[in-house]
Amino acid sequence: MNLSDVKNSAKGHRKAKRVGRGMGSGTGKTAGRGHKGAKSRSGYRRAPVYEGGQMPLFRRLPKRGFSNAAFAEPVVAINVQALNRFRKGTTVDPDALRKVGLVKGRVRLTKILGHGDLKKALTVRAHAFSASAREKIEAAGGQAEVIGE
Repeated sequence: MNLSDVKNSAKGHRKAKRVGRGMGSGTGKTAGRGHKGAKSRSGYRRAPVYEGGQMPLFRRLPKRGFSNAAFAEPVVAINVQALNRFRKGTTVDPDALRKVGLVKGRVRLTKILGHGDLKKALTVRAHAFSASAREKIEAAGGQAEVIGE
C-alpha cells in the first residue's frame, strides 16, 4: 500500500477559499468584504458587547449594590497534604511556600486547610489555620504558628 492509495473520508476535504486572486476567481476585487465600512478594513474587530448600535444590555440595566472585590485581601488556601513535600523538621512559612510554587502572584495571606494527611513533623507558620489542619499538624508532631496576630 502506498500513501497515494489512501482515500479521503466520505465527506471529503474542502479546500480553503483563496480570496483576492483576480476577477475570474469569483472573490476578486473586494475579496468578499463588500464596499467600505469597518468590516472591509484589515484589523477589524468588533467589541464583544457591541449590539449593532442598539444600547448595550450592560448600559440598559441599572447598577445596584456594592462589590468588595477591589478591597478584598486575596487569601491562598493550602491543604495539609501539600505540605508533605517539605523535609521533616522544616519551618514552612509563606516564603517557603512561594519557593515551592504553592503561592503565586499578589497574595499576602495564607490559610492552611485540613484536607489530606500530614506524615511529617513540620513547624507551619501561616496567617490562619482551620481547626482540622491545626489538629493534623500537631498530631504529626509539628507546630502551627499564626503570623501577624
